[in-house]
Amino acid sequence: MAYQNIAATLSPEDIQEIKAALQTVQRKMPFLITLSTEERRKLVKMGDKSLAFVNNSVTAAQSNREILPATFDVEELIRDYQLASALTELLISVQQLAEQVDDTLMAVGSEAMTSSLTVYDYVKTASKKTPGLKTVAEQLGERFKAIKGRPAKAASGS
Repeated sequence: MAYQNIAATLSPEDIQEIKAALQTVQRKMPFLITLSTEERRKLVKMGDKSLAFVNNSVTAAQSNREILPATFDVEELIRDYQLASALTELLISVQQLAEQVDDTLMAVGSEAMTSSLTVYDYVKTASKKTPGLKTVAEQLGERFKAIKGRPAKAASGS
């Protein structure tokens, strides 16, 4: 679907229900961890191509247990592989949702900024003749003080 103006709202109740649903997801996966940058760097990575390699090694380990040391836990390998497969599937869904939330936030933020820039232009213009608007114009103009050399560009319309 092509992007069009977004006219939607989220009630406080909706937000609470969404947060509760996300908390439910987290409760269903109490084993989730957070790795430091250093920990992430040190780990052996398993990408899409490696998933087939791990699958094949699970099959090889199951079929040839006698060649593995007695301390090697084949069942743990199987559990790790199954969890990695399940998390890969879930990650795709979560990433799609995150991308949609991010894209929608970007679009609705752009709509809000475009409309706000239009308001700012009208307030600046009207502040020259309308008493009391100069302070409002200055307050709105604070947003652009850190941006030196770049004038505010307002889109006409919306």
